Amino acid sequence: MRTLAIECATEACSVALFDGETVLDSAHKVLGRGHAEQLVPMIAALPDRGQAQRILVSLGPGSFTGVRIGVAAAKALGFAWSAQVLGYPTLSLVAAMAMSDFEWPALTVCMTGGHGEWFVQHFTGDGAAGPAVSLSPAAAEAQDRRLPLAGSQAPEFAALVGNREAHFLLPDASRANLLPPAILTPAVAPIYGRGPDARLPG
Repeated sequence: MRTLAIECATEACSVALFDGETVLDSAHKVLGRGHAEQLVPMIAALPDRGQAQRILVSLGPGSFTGVRIGVAAAKALGFAWSAQVLGYPTLSLVAAMAMSDFEWPALTVCMTGGHGEWFVQHFTGDGAAGPAVSLSPAAAEAQDRRLPLAGSQAPEFAALVGNREAHFLLPDASRANLLPPAILTPAVAPIYGRGPDARLPG
């Protein structure tokens, strides 16, 4: 089975086409902004224009716009190709990458959030040890579990809490084969990780 993986929930935008567990081709760009313009051409540049029987897409939390773009693209392609569409939490991919690269039995993932906050989630070899939460740096320090750190804000977190192994890491669609099958969900909807900034008047 061919699988297209889409990851654009953070400042990175990446796609990968798998045949089983083998990566046929992939692309990874650190954009900051511009996911809407870059994602579809990146998919189209893959073999057979990225067509697959299954699509994996990052659900967040992360960039509000990036998450929505990825989910919308995955659903549209799934409809066009009659493909199965499954979602996964973004921080779970970062955790899987870090555990594979550094052989950590447990870690804290710390990613860029909104309004100066960080998305923080703890993981063990059994999976997430609780939900991803959006915290100020001070609140993240107060909830620190003294685990190794990975993610886009890992170096900043390490500087705050003192000497700690930490690696800057952005999610990469070409590593989506590391995801535990149990976390893949057919309920493909964004995970925002924090409440909306705009609120209806009371």
